[in-house]
Amino acid sequence: MNDYSVMIVVTHLLGVGHLARMAAVGRAMAARGWKVTLVSGGRRAATVALDGVDLVQLPPVHCVGTDFSTLYAAPDVHADAAWFAMRRDALLAAFDAAAPDALITELYPFGRRSLAAEFDALLKHALARPERPAILCSIRDVLNPPSRPERAAATLTRLGACYDAVLFHGAAEMVPLAASWPEAGKLDYRLRETGYVHDGERAFTDDGNTGCHEIVVSGGGSAAGLPLARTAIEAARLMPSRQWRLLVGHGVPEEIFAALGAQAPSNMRVERARPDFPALLARAAASVSQAGYNTVLDLAAANARAILVPFAEGGEKEQTIRAEELARRGLARHLPAADLTPEALAGALGELLERPAPDWSGIGREGAPRAADIVAEEIGRRRAIEAGWTRLDALLARARAAGRTIDFWWRDDDATDPTPALDALLARRARWQVPLALAVIPSRATPALAERLAGESCIDVLVHGWAHANHAPSGEKKAEFGAHRPPEAMLAEAQAGHQRLAELFGPRALPVFVPPWNRIDPALAGRLSEAGYQIISTYQRRPAHAPGLVAVNTHLDPIDWHGGGGLVDETVLIEQFARLVEEELDAPPGTLEPIGLLTHHLVHDGWIDRFLDKLIGRLLGSGAARFRSLAELLPAQEGRR
Repeated sequence: MNDYSVMIVVTHLLGVGHLARMAAVGRAMAARGWKVTLVSGGRRAATVALDGVDLVQLPPVHCVGTDFSTLYAAPDVHADAAWFAMRRDALLAAFDAAAPDALITELYPFGRRSLAAEFDALLKHALARPERPAILCSIRDVLNPPSRPERAAATLTRLGACYDAVLFHGAAEMVPLAASWPEAGKLDYRLRETGYVHDGERAFTDDGNTGCHEIVVSGGGSAAGLPLARTAIEAARLMPSRQWRLLVGHGVPEEIFAALGAQAPSNMRVERARPDFPALLARAAASVSQAGYNTVLDLAAANARAILVPFAEGGEKEQTIRAEELARRGLARHLPAADLTPEALAGALGELLERPAPDWSGIGREGAPRAADIVAEEIGRRRAIEAGWTRLDALLARARAAGRTIDFWWRDDDATDPTPALDALLARRARWQVPLALAVIPSRATPALAERLAGESCIDVLVHGWAHANHAPSGEKKAEFGAHRPPEAMLAEAQAGHQRLAELFGPRALPVFVPPWNRIDPALAGRLSEAGYQIISTYQRRPAHAPGLVAVNTHLDPIDWHGGGGLVDETVLIEQFARLVEEELDAPPGTLEPIGLLTHHLVHDGWIDRFLDKLIGRLLGSGAARFRSLAELLPAQEGRR
């Protein structure tokens, strides 16, 4: 059994659901013998079990109502800069003490923006460690959708810059992430579905007493459930033949709790929230609750009849989305808070009690052990990646010791217009001060692109086919310059492509042909010199097919085209790159073409860019690598600038 160390960071601001879920995940890891440090930034919660988990309590913060941007250190006491500084220092100290193999931040960067400074400080600290941990974000099944599109974009940027994966504590067949988060598809290959995380420490045994006619009302751990509690008190008066039990969260002040007890009718018992809540549900005739994550899983475990009154103040949508999805599947009755009255609640209960209990078995609740499995996989993956980088470093050190300089070059495809993606590519090139060959689609290239590149240095322009149009028959691999068209027509397009780019870009347009999809009819390739070309560039090592035509190919593409996009598994990429370097070292100097890096700026995400930065930075820092301009590799001197 692996003896891993894991650090989980969570701050609950209203109820205790976030803390309870992460405590369940932590216990599942601790049960495997792992060292688990749970750092809590919210108020202490008496009902959350932490068996086997080391709790580090930060100076706590909480919010009032739905104002998540105004945080309090104590009732009516705002958390000031000094308070947040203490939190940050304690957080970094906890990280250093734990030395985790995996770091999990709950909700951030999808939420907790008011705590961004301390989370970002932690991430920077973790990433700076020589052997950094696997870094994961943990989210529930439904998120509160961002109020502005730029917030979703900022979240994606932060994930790409710092995180390895996202733990999704839900099930797509029940509630897909797309139901609550825009552009969830961009996270598909980084999303690790665990299933639902149920608090197993509060499991119960059904004692057969399911005929009890008690109605259990619960409103979470905070004062957010008070409107529901007060309505339930009046609804209980309308149903005097039923016994009611009202559970009030420990976050509700004592004087308000006492007032609720005094207001309740004789057929209602008012208590503080209890750790045996699932057992109460198992024996209840029906439940009335909000639609929080943990509450819904308790309902599922109890196979309970349920009325869900989702918390929706301040524009909160998370619980409403969950309640709507469950109601659509016939698992619960959704009663919006806007429609909540004693009469509406009593009427809904009367109808519900006449129905059979629903079948909640479709909601699996083994997410905590599955999350532990995934974290173990991510730790193993992170270690394999670091081992790969170490192997590459050793090969570069071998080259440096032998006095060898390994040549590299960089080609990026599909440019047509100035775009933010192109700006990011050019900024990356400028930061690293390496040449870049930009493959431009001639028929779609605009004067605006020429203007954008006019002030840039070390940019070569290559001819990327003509229109990047697929002419292959249905069922065959895509090709614009394949064997499916008349050779003379294709040769004319190739010639026109170079002419158009020369008109737009002047001498930076090189006589280099890059066939779209890196496919070209060999017979046509053999005639490219007739159109004035001197170099052909495709993917992987291939011959030039004609005297006087030089092949300068690319060899590493980090994009997982067959897997739907995103970054290829880094362990595979690094090993592939290391083999290329090793082949170069094993061959006589100057006998192999430069190692070519192929990118496509229009489909990059943060993970791809992060890999490129690490790779290029490593090469340039090795003292054994040199990036070449394609203009330097032209057979004829007139191609040089």
